Amino acid sequence: MKTALITGVTGQDGSYLAELLLDKGYKVFGLRRRTSTPNYENVIRIKDKIHWLSGDLNDLASLIEAVRISNPDEVYNLAAQSFVAASWPQPIATAQMTALAVTNMLEAVRIVKPDARFYQASSSEMFGKVVETPQKETTPFYPRSPYGVAKVYGHWITVNYRESFNMFACSGILFNHESPRRGLEFVTRKVTDAVARIKLGVQNEIRMGNLDALRDWGFAGDYVKAMWLMLQQDEPDDFVISTGEMHSVRELLEVAFSYVNLNYKDYVVIDSQFVRPAEVELLLGDCTKAKETLGWKLDVDFKQLIHMMVDEDLKRVKSEMRYYELMGI
Repeated sequence: MKTALITGVTGQDGSYLAELLLDKGYKVFGLRRRTSTPNYENVIRIKDKIHWLSGDLNDLASLIEAVRISNPDEVYNLAAQSFVAASWPQPIATAQMTALAVTNMLEAVRIVKPDARFYQASSSEMFGKVVETPQKETTPFYPRSPYGVAKVYGHWITVNYRESFNMFACSGILFNHESPRRGLEFVTRKVTDAVARIKLGVQNEIRMGNLDALRDWGFAGDYVKAMWLMLQQDEPDDFVISTGEMHSVRELLEVAFSYVNLNYKDYVVIDSQFVRPAEVELLLGDCTKAKETLGWKLDVDFKQLIHMMVDEDLKRVKSEMRYYELMGI
Protein backbone atom coordinates (compact mmCIF):
# COMPACT_ATOMS: atom_id res chain seq x y z
CA MET A 1 0.00 0.00 0.00
CA LYS A 2 1.37 3.39 -1.02
CA THR A 3 1.27 6.30 1.43
CA ALA A 4 0.70 9.95 0.57
CA LEU A 5 1.00 13.13 2.64
CA ILE A 6 -1.18 16.04 1.46
CA THR A 7 -0.91 19.62 2.68
CA GLY A 8 -4.03 21.69 2.07
CA VAL A 9 -6.11 18.52 2.10
CA THR A 10 -9.31 20.30 3.20
CA GLY A 11 -9.18 22.68 0.23
CA GLN A 12 -10.72 22.17 -3.18
CA ASP A 13 -7.75 20.38 -4.78
CA GLY A 14 -6.76 18.52 -1.63
CA SER A 15 -10.20 17.03 -1.20
CA TYR A 16 -10.45 15.78 -4.79
CA LEU A 17 -6.89 14.43 -4.62
CA ALA A 18 -7.56 12.62 -1.33
CA GLU A 19 -10.62 10.96 -2.85
CA LEU A 20 -8.62 9.90 -5.90
CA LEU A 21 -5.79 8.43 -3.85
CA LEU A 22 -8.13 6.62 -1.46
CA ASP A 23 -9.88 5.07 -4.47
CA LYS A 24 -6.48 3.88 -5.66
CA GLY A 25 -5.83 2.17 -2.33
CA TYR A 26 -3.44 4.73 -0.80
CA LYS A 27 -3.08 5.42 2.89
CA VAL A 28 -3.64 9.19 3.03
CA PHE A 29 -2.24 11.53 5.66
CA GLY A 30 -3.57 15.10 5.80
CA LEU A 31 -1.73 18.00 7.42
CA ARG A 32 -3.78 20.50 9.43
CA ARG A 33 -2.64 23.53 11.39
CA ARG A 34 -2.58 23.15 15.15
CA THR A 35 -3.73 26.70 15.82
CA SER A 36 -6.84 26.69 13.67
CA THR A 37 -10.20 24.94 13.58
CA PRO A 38 -10.21 23.16 10.21
CA ASN A 39 -13.21 23.32 7.93
CA TYR A 40 -13.94 19.73 6.96
CA GLU A 41 -16.82 20.52 4.57
CA ASN A 42 -14.93 19.40 1.45
CA VAL A 43 -13.74 16.13 3.00
CA ILE A 44 -16.74 15.30 5.18
CA ARG A 45 -17.40 12.04 3.29
CA ILE A 46 -13.83 10.81 3.71
CA LYS A 47 -12.84 12.54 6.95
CA ASP A 48 -12.56 9.28 8.90
CA LYS A 49 -10.43 7.69 6.17
CA ILE A 50 -7.74 10.37 6.36
CA HIS A 51 -4.98 10.09 8.95
CA TRP A 52 -4.71 13.58 10.41
CA LEU A 53 -1.43 15.22 11.44
CA SER A 54 -0.85 18.58 13.07
CA GLY A 55 1.67 20.97 11.57
CA ASP A 56 2.37 24.41 10.22
CA LEU A 57 4.10 25.13 6.92
CA ASN A 58 6.07 27.92 8.60
CA ASP A 59 7.34 25.57 11.31
CA LEU A 60 10.00 23.25 9.93
CA ALA A 61 10.14 21.11 13.08
CA SER A 62 6.45 20.24 12.80
CA LEU A 63 6.86 19.34 9.13
CA ILE A 64 9.81 17.09 9.89
CA GLU A 65 7.67 15.31 12.47
CA ALA A 66 4.77 14.98 10.00
CA VAL A 67 7.02 13.42 7.37
CA ARG A 68 8.58 11.13 9.99
CA ILE A 69 5.20 9.85 11.18
CA SER A 70 3.63 9.47 7.73
CA ASN A 71 6.76 8.07 6.03
CA PRO A 72 5.21 8.96 2.66
CA ASP A 73 5.92 7.58 -0.78
CA GLU A 74 4.42 10.75 -2.23
CA VAL A 75 4.05 14.29 -0.89
CA TYR A 76 1.59 16.75 -2.43
CA ASN A 77 2.18 20.35 -1.33
CA LEU A 78 -1.12 22.09 -2.07
CA ALA A 79 -1.42 24.44 0.92
CA ALA A 80 -0.99 28.15 0.25
CA GLN A 81 -2.58 31.57 0.51
CA SER A 82 -4.29 30.99 -2.81
CA PHE A 83 -6.61 33.98 -3.33
CA VAL A 84 -4.83 36.37 -5.72
CA ALA A 85 -6.79 39.48 -4.66
CA ALA A 86 -5.82 38.96 -1.01
CA SER A 87 -2.12 38.96 -1.87
CA TRP A 88 -1.97 42.76 -2.30
CA PRO A 89 -3.24 43.66 1.20
CA GLN A 90 -1.40 40.62 2.66
CA PRO A 91 1.90 40.41 0.73
CA ILE A 92 4.04 39.22 3.63
CA ALA A 93 1.62 36.50 4.71
CA THR A 94 1.38 35.43 1.07
CA ALA A 95 5.17 35.24 0.79
CA GLN A 96 5.39 33.14 3.94
CA MET A 97 2.60 30.71 3.09
CA THR A 98 2.98 30.50 -0.69
CA ALA A 99 6.76 30.87 -1.13
CA LEU A 100 8.91 30.19 1.93
CA ALA A 101 6.64 27.39 3.12
CA VAL A 102 7.58 25.42 0.01
CA THR A 103 11.22 25.46 1.12
CA ASN A 104 10.20 24.23 4.56
CA MET A 105 8.27 21.34 3.06
CA LEU A 106 11.09 20.41 0.70
CA GLU A 107 13.59 20.55 3.57
CA ALA A 108 11.44 18.28 5.72
CA VAL A 109 11.25 15.74 2.89
CA ARG A 110 14.98 16.03 2.13
CA ILE A 111 15.94 15.48 5.77
CA VAL A 112 13.55 12.65 6.60
CA LYS A 113 12.45 10.91 3.38
CA PRO A 114 14.59 12.10 0.44
CA ASP A 115 13.35 9.29 -1.80
CA ALA A 116 9.71 10.43 -1.48
CA ARG A 117 8.21 11.90 -4.63
CA PHE A 118 7.23 15.56 -4.24
CA TYR A 119 4.55 17.56 -6.04
CA GLN A 120 4.46 21.37 -5.87
CA ALA A 121 1.32 23.27 -6.85
CA SER A 122 2.56 25.95 -9.23
CA SER A 123 0.17 28.36 -10.96
CA SER A 124 -0.59 29.98 -14.29
CA GLU A 125 -0.51 33.31 -12.40
CA MET A 126 3.28 33.00 -12.69
CA PHE A 127 2.93 33.92 -16.38
CA GLY A 128 1.09 37.14 -15.47
CA LYS A 129 1.77 39.69 -18.22
CA VAL A 130 2.21 36.98 -20.78
CA VAL A 131 5.07 37.19 -23.26
CA GLU A 132 3.60 34.53 -25.55
CA THR A 133 0.25 32.83 -26.13
CA PRO A 134 -0.48 30.05 -25.42
CA GLN A 135 1.75 29.59 -22.40
CA LYS A 136 3.78 26.39 -22.08
CA GLU A 137 6.50 24.99 -19.83
CA THR A 138 9.22 27.10 -21.50
CA THR A 139 7.30 30.41 -21.44
CA PRO A 140 9.11 33.03 -19.28
CA PHE A 141 7.35 34.10 -16.09
CA TYR A 142 6.15 37.69 -15.58
CA PRO A 143 3.99 37.63 -12.42
CA ARG A 144 1.61 40.54 -11.79
CA SER A 145 0.66 40.00 -8.14
CA PRO A 146 2.39 39.15 -4.84
CA TYR A 147 0.70 35.76 -5.18
CA GLY A 148 2.20 35.20 -8.63
CA VAL A 149 5.64 36.27 -7.40
CA ALA A 150 5.40 33.88 -4.44
CA LYS A 151 4.40 31.02 -6.73
CA VAL A 152 7.43 31.71 -8.95
CA TYR A 153 9.67 31.29 -5.90
CA GLY A 154 7.93 28.05 -4.94
CA HIS A 155 8.31 26.77 -8.48
CA TRP A 156 12.01 27.52 -8.81
CA ILE A 157 12.96 26.29 -5.33
CA THR A 158 11.33 22.97 -6.30
CA VAL A 159 13.44 22.86 -9.47
CA ASN A 160 16.50 23.75 -7.38
CA TYR A 161 15.96 20.89 -4.92
CA ARG A 162 15.45 18.51 -7.83
CA GLU A 163 18.73 19.55 -9.40
CA SER A 164 20.73 20.09 -6.18
CA PHE A 165 19.70 17.01 -4.22
CA ASN A 166 18.51 14.67 -6.97
CA MET A 167 15.00 14.63 -5.48
CA PHE A 168 11.98 13.47 -7.46
CA ALA A 169 10.32 16.90 -7.33
CA CYS A 170 7.74 18.07 -9.86
CA SER A 171 5.70 21.21 -10.36
CA GLY A 172 2.29 21.28 -11.96
CA ILE A 173 1.68 24.67 -13.57
CA LEU A 174 -2.08 24.53 -13.22
CA PHE A 175 -4.31 27.00 -14.98
CA ASN A 176 -7.57 28.06 -13.32
CA HIS A 177 -9.46 25.02 -12.11
CA GLU A 178 -12.85 25.25 -10.45
CA SER A 179 -15.59 23.14 -8.88
CA PRO A 180 -18.54 23.36 -6.49
CA ARG A 181 -15.89 23.18 -3.73
CA ARG A 182 -14.25 26.43 -4.82
CA GLY A 183 -14.26 29.22 -2.23
CA LEU A 184 -16.94 31.88 -2.58
CA GLU A 185 -14.28 34.57 -2.96
CA PHE A 186 -13.19 33.20 -6.36
CA VAL A 187 -14.92 34.68 -9.40
CA THR A 188 -16.41 31.45 -10.78
CA ARG A 189 -18.00 30.48 -7.48
CA LYS A 190 -18.98 34.09 -6.79
CA VAL A 191 -20.93 34.03 -10.05
CA THR A 192 -22.60 30.62 -9.62
CA ASP A 193 -23.56 31.39 -6.02
CA ALA A 194 -25.06 34.73 -7.11
CA VAL A 195 -26.97 33.05 -9.95
CA ALA A 196 -28.54 30.63 -7.47
CA ARG A 197 -29.45 33.40 -5.03
CA ILE A 198 -30.85 35.67 -7.71
CA LYS A 199 -32.88 32.85 -9.26
CA LEU A 200 -34.33 31.99 -5.84
CA GLY A 201 -35.09 35.61 -5.02
CA VAL A 202 -32.66 36.18 -2.15
CA GLN A 203 -30.22 38.47 -4.01
CA ASN A 204 -30.79 41.29 -6.49
CA GLU A 205 -27.42 41.96 -8.13
CA ILE A 206 -23.81 40.88 -8.44
CA ARG A 207 -20.90 43.33 -8.35
CA MET A 208 -18.03 42.55 -10.70
CA GLY A 209 -14.73 43.99 -11.90
CA ASN A 210 -13.14 43.43 -15.31
CA LEU A 211 -15.53 41.42 -17.50
CA ASP A 212 -13.05 41.21 -20.37
CA ALA A 213 -10.36 39.25 -18.50
CA LEU A 214 -9.71 35.94 -20.26
CA ARG A 215 -8.98 32.69 -18.45
CA ASP A 216 -8.41 29.01 -19.18
CA TRP A 217 -10.91 27.33 -16.80
CA GLY A 218 -11.05 23.59 -16.13
CA PHE A 219 -12.51 21.17 -13.58
CA ALA A 220 -10.44 20.56 -10.43
CA GLY A 221 -11.42 16.89 -10.39
CA ASP A 222 -9.68 16.44 -13.74
CA TYR A 223 -6.60 18.39 -12.69
CA VAL A 224 -5.76 16.33 -9.60
CA LYS A 225 -5.45 13.28 -11.87
CA ALA A 226 -2.58 15.09 -13.58
CA MET A 227 -0.89 15.68 -10.20
CA TRP A 228 -0.94 11.96 -9.49
CA LEU A 229 0.27 11.07 -12.99
CA MET A 230 3.30 13.36 -12.62
CA LEU A 231 4.53 11.35 -9.65
CA GLN A 232 4.13 8.03 -11.50
CA GLN A 233 6.68 8.86 -14.22
CA ASP A 234 10.21 7.49 -14.53
CA GLU A 235 11.75 10.96 -14.29
CA PRO A 236 10.59 14.15 -12.53
CA ASP A 237 9.50 17.06 -14.71
CA ASP A 238 7.20 20.09 -14.78
CA PHE A 239 3.93 20.22 -16.71
CA VAL A 240 1.36 22.81 -17.77
CA ILE A 241 -2.16 21.57 -16.98
CA SER A 242 -4.92 23.42 -18.82
CA THR A 243 -7.85 23.07 -21.19
CA GLY A 244 -6.31 25.00 -24.09
CA GLU A 245 -9.51 27.06 -24.31
CA MET A 246 -10.00 30.67 -23.24
CA HIS A 247 -13.22 32.21 -21.91
CA SER A 248 -13.97 35.72 -20.68
CA VAL A 249 -15.58 36.63 -17.38
CA ARG A 250 -18.42 37.97 -19.50
CA GLU A 251 -18.90 34.54 -21.08
CA LEU A 252 -18.81 32.96 -17.63
CA LEU A 253 -21.68 35.23 -16.59
CA GLU A 254 -23.63 34.51 -19.77
CA VAL A 255 -23.30 30.72 -19.43
CA ALA A 256 -24.22 30.73 -15.74
CA PHE A 257 -27.20 33.09 -15.94
CA SER A 258 -28.64 31.65 -19.16
CA TYR A 259 -28.60 28.18 -17.58
CA VAL A 260 -31.41 29.37 -15.26
CA ASN A 261 -33.08 31.44 -18.01
CA LEU A 262 -31.82 34.83 -16.82
CA ASN A 263 -29.95 37.62 -18.65
CA TYR A 264 -26.75 38.56 -16.81
CA LYS A 265 -26.98 42.16 -18.09
CA ASP A 266 -30.01 42.71 -15.85
CA TYR A 267 -28.06 41.90 -12.67
CA VAL A 268 -24.37 42.79 -13.11
CA VAL A 269 -23.03 46.02 -11.60
CA ILE A 270 -19.45 47.05 -12.36
CA ASP A 271 -17.62 47.99 -9.16
CA SER A 272 -14.06 49.39 -9.27
CA GLN A 273 -13.14 47.73 -5.96
CA PHE A 274 -13.05 44.39 -7.78
CA VAL A 275 -10.50 45.57 -10.37
CA ARG A 276 -6.96 44.32 -9.63
CA PRO A 277 -4.14 46.89 -9.16
CA ALA A 278 -2.22 45.05 -11.90
CA GLU A 279 -4.49 43.01 -14.14
CA VAL A 280 -3.63 39.74 -15.85
CA GLU A 281 -5.53 40.17 -19.09
CA LEU A 282 -5.39 36.65 -20.50
CA LEU A 283 -4.14 33.19 -19.65
CA LEU A 284 -4.22 30.27 -22.08
CA GLY A 285 -2.31 27.07 -21.51
CA ASP A 286 -0.73 24.63 -23.94
CA CYS A 287 -1.01 21.22 -22.26
CA THR A 288 0.40 19.21 -25.18
CA LYS A 289 3.29 17.89 -23.08
CA ALA A 290 0.94 16.61 -20.34
CA LYS A 291 -1.31 14.90 -22.87
CA GLU A 292 1.56 13.24 -24.72
CA THR A 293 3.82 12.34 -21.78
CA LEU A 294 1.31 11.67 -19.00
CA GLY A 295 -1.60 10.46 -21.11
CA TRP A 296 -3.74 13.02 -19.29
CA LYS A 297 -7.13 14.11 -20.65
CA LEU A 298 -10.11 16.26 -19.74
CA ASP A 299 -13.51 14.78 -18.93
CA VAL A 300 -15.47 17.98 -18.11
CA ASP A 301 -15.75 20.96 -20.47
CA PHE A 302 -16.39 24.61 -19.62
CA LYS A 303 -20.17 24.61 -19.89
CA GLN A 304 -20.50 21.33 -18.01
CA LEU A 305 -18.33 22.77 -15.24
CA ILE A 306 -20.36 25.98 -14.84
CA HIS A 307 -23.68 24.11 -15.01
CA MET A 308 -22.41 21.66 -12.36
CA MET A 309 -21.49 24.56 -10.09
CA VAL A 310 -24.83 26.32 -10.57
CA ASP A 311 -26.71 23.08 -9.81
CA GLU A 312 -24.79 22.57 -6.57
CA ASP A 313 -25.26 26.18 -5.47
CA LEU A 314 -28.99 25.97 -6.18
CA LYS A 315 -29.21 22.90 -3.92
CA ARG A 316 -27.20 24.59 -1.18
CA VAL A 317 -29.14 27.86 -1.24
CA LYS A 318 -32.47 26.01 -1.22
CA SER A 319 -31.26 24.04 1.80
CA GLU A 320 -30.25 27.27 3.56
CA MET A 321 -33.66 28.79 2.83
CA ARG A 322 -35.45 25.76 4.29
CA TYR A 323 -33.27 25.94 7.40
CA TYR A 324 -33.99 29.64 7.95
CA GLU A 325 -37.69 29.01 7.39
CA LEU A 326 -37.75 26.22 9.98
CA MET A 327 -35.83 28.41 12.45
CA GLY A 328 -38.21 31.30 11.85
CA ILE A 329 -35.40 33.59 10.70
